[in-house]
Amino acid sequence: MRVKKLILTNFFLLIPILFIILSFASPEEISNSHINLVKTSTWYIAGPAKENQETINKIRKEKGIIKVTAKDNPVGEIELNVMITEADSNDGKPTNLSENSKYVNITYKSSQPIKLQAREGNAEGTGCVHGGSHPRVDLPVSAKKFTTIKIPWTDFKQDGDLNGKTLNIHKLCKFNFVNYNPVSGATLEIKSVFIK
Repeated sequence: MRVKKLILTNFFLLIPILFIILSFASPEEISNSHINLVKTSTWYIAGPAKENQETINKIRKEKGIIKVTAKDNPVGEIELNVMITEADSNDGKPTNLSENSKYVNITYKSSQPIKLQAREGNAEGTGCVHGGSHPRVDLPVSAKKFTTIKIPWTDFKQDGDLNGKTLNIHKLCKFNFVNYNPVSGATLEIKSVFIK
């Protein structure tokens, strides 16, 4: 009986200690700091690519990589996108990242330059802003090997302009990897996308 009482006392002491520890970490840090969007989230595709959404996500689940290949004689841009927080569609609610979040870390290989757009949430807070311009950065060509690039949030500027408006990380909706002028057989492969 005494052992049982001691176990119950220790258990009830442990609960406030856990509560105190967890109160110092924001939910965003816990949910976003070590998540690889390649492994955890559904990816979406639009434009002249050989792979469709089903194929991209099947390969993603089996091999842990995203791969997109431009079709022969591609017309129009290829847009590959992923929600910051997994949703039932590619237009979910924006994510409020913590002030402690400083950058995104991406490991990729690409035969053509890619524009990485960071789309913000709409004014209603129900989905993403569509059309028009967005804060973005350039991902340079890395055709022969995978490259890891660390991009501070402050680098994301409206239209990629150095004087453009900076990304608001408190309403970050999704990333769009855009090849504006794909050529036949151009490839983009992504191994990881970590928000840090």
